[in-house]
Amino acid sequence: MKAKRKNVIAIILGGGQGSRLYPLTETRSKPAVPIGGKYRLVDIPISNCMNSDIYRMFVLTQFNSASLNAHIKNTYTFSAFSQAFVDILAAEQTPDNPTWFQGTADAVRQCMPHFLNHDFDYALILSGDQLYQMDFNDMIEEHIKNEADITIATLPVNDKDAPEFGILKTDDKSCISAFIEKPAAELLPNWKSDVSEEMKAQGKNYLASMGIYIFNKKLLVDLMTNSETKDFGKEIIPQAVGVNKILSYQYEGYWTDIGNIDSFFEANIGLTDDVPQFNLFDNDNKIYTRPRMLPPSKFHKTMIDKSLISEGCILNAKEINKSVIGIRSRIGEDSVIQNCYVMGSDFYQSIENINEDLKNNVNLIGIGERCFIKNALIDKNCRIGNDVYINGGSHLENTSNPLYAVKDGIVVIKKGAIIPNGFSIK
Repeated sequence: MKAKRKNVIAIILGGGQGSRLYPLTETRSKPAVPIGGKYRLVDIPISNCMNSDIYRMFVLTQFNSASLNAHIKNTYTFSAFSQAFVDILAAEQTPDNPTWFQGTADAVRQCMPHFLNHDFDYALILSGDQLYQMDFNDMIEEHIKNEADITIATLPVNDKDAPEFGILKTDDKSCISAFIEKPAAELLPNWKSDVSEEMKAQGKNYLASMGIYIFNKKLLVDLMTNSETKDFGKEIIPQAVGVNKILSYQYEGYWTDIGNIDSFFEANIGLTDDVPQFNLFDNDNKIYTRPRMLPPSKFHKTMIDKSLISEGCILNAKEINKSVIGIRSRIGEDSVIQNCYVMGSDFYQSIENINEDLKNNVNLIGIGERCFIKNALIDKNCRIGNDVYINGGSHLENTSNPLYAVKDGIVVIKKGAIIPNGFSIK
């Protein structure tokens, strides 16, 4: 039985405007983006904390935070006799801080008075847009055992991926001796670190920062007095190398940064693999989310293969293949869905409302009849008519309009979009 982590607070960074995840972030913050059919991105770091017995969490955000507020309020309610909480801290103007968050470190600095209202020895700083499962207890124990000032979770990566990350170099005691942000390929030979034999066999010889940090409380408070530093990855960590004792905690499990539409789409479709890298079916690493009390999903003459189907769906489709179908999804007869993430709906239409829409030739919420949709991401509450043909792929150019966007060949139908009968994207 793991001891309760009463000496740790978790600070989850909600990210900036999330422009690379547009149009999913057009009306919601990045941590509020639905993932896996029934979860939100913010559920991942919160669940990792809860599975590590860390129950005091702050989520820092400043863009489109209404739906994130609602999700956290409706999901993470703890006993009145418990000290557990998940609090949203949105950017706020104060006499000392008249501006919005200017970066990850600036966000922590501006919220520091709220953190200091609680007793803690260590601050665990996490990103709100990553997909992974980690027991933070191991990382915290290594931090304490090695008497580190800062511990950074690091991921072995190969030559191809290394230029996309902050790369760290370690000494024989796993302490970080040097740091470089997104190194050019020709510099990489000088940045190899000691990794496991398994990682070496895969050509993963470089340690990338995962953006997961543990700070001793006193050091964090001291660092936050310098208002000139705005970002952890670009300023705080590089400036601390050689000054503070920084430990590298190597993690070799599945981890992906949900930075853009392509990585978000692949992470979701990857959940349909026979043995997915991110395991939703794990008793020891549950992913928590809002309990919605939805009915079971209902199928009629539907062939389903390698797909995840969430609760409360009404599916009359002909075929659903390698797709994630979100809560309350409705798909009409003879429709074919391939390699798609359909986010579903926030509510059901009443019988009266359905009859009214049919009478007025208005598309119902969901996907109509005889549709073919492939390589697409369909946001919530969309009304897709009958005989719609959408064939995403590399043959399509990037574009954006009021109804949909195309990014890296993935067609993204925008939240609440009304797609007319016979509409086609080829």
